[in-house]
Amino acid sequence: MKVKYFAIIILIFAIKPLHAQILKGSVVEKGSNDRMPNVFILDANTKSITLTDKKGNFEIPASVGHTLIFSSPGYISDTLFVADYALKRVEMVTEGVALHEVTITSSRKTFNPQEEYPEVYRNSKVYILSPFSWFSKQGKDARRLKHYFAREVQERHVDSVFNRLYVSSLIPLRGADLDNFMFMFLPSYAYVTNNNGPSLAAYINDSYKKYQARPPGQRKMQSLTATGN
Repeated sequence: MKVKYFAIIILIFAIKPLHAQILKGSVVEKGSNDRMPNVFILDANTKSITLTDKKGNFEIPASVGHTLIFSSPGYISDTLFVADYALKRVEMVTEGVALHEVTITSSRKTFNPQEEYPEVYRNSKVYILSPFSWFSKQGKDARRLKHYFAREVQERHVDSVFNRLYVSSLIPLRGADLDNFMFMFLPSYAYVTNNNGPSLAAYINDSYKKYQARPPGQRKMQSLTATGN
């Protein structure tokens, strides 16, 4: 009988590595090696999500064979195939354009994080009689993700209104010049939600006059750098 139990214990430990373990690592900007906070990380297999912390470090449950997707505004999304649990270092490359480029079509699904990630909103709740909900890592991580999603929803809304097709229909800029203009005069979420089409068109035309008034050397966006909070 003891031999039977011993065999079962060995089998349990043999199976354990097949389950998700915590993968740890860091994300930096390629070239500068600056640590990148608030990089969104998605396990494409399980839909588990997390963000890098202020020092660019991350922890996420993942199994060998899974694929992680790393996303950050202004950077090319990167993927990592989980082959082992060694400490990972992910280097992200700048796009050269700090805009969330969004193609608007009638079939494009609106981003609704509460529907896509309901567990984040459940875990972010704070209960008066439950100190664990205030200080637990799970709760803190969920609240960080909740704030991240709130910003993402606002940025996507701005992108859907202040998009390349609409802006280029009003001013004669194209290519890199258009990108530079849109980066420098990107309106705030509060502005686009409180102004109608004619007001936004007037804003774009007024901004174009300011853009043209600048010396050529001042019509380019600044280089992207990753900074901590």
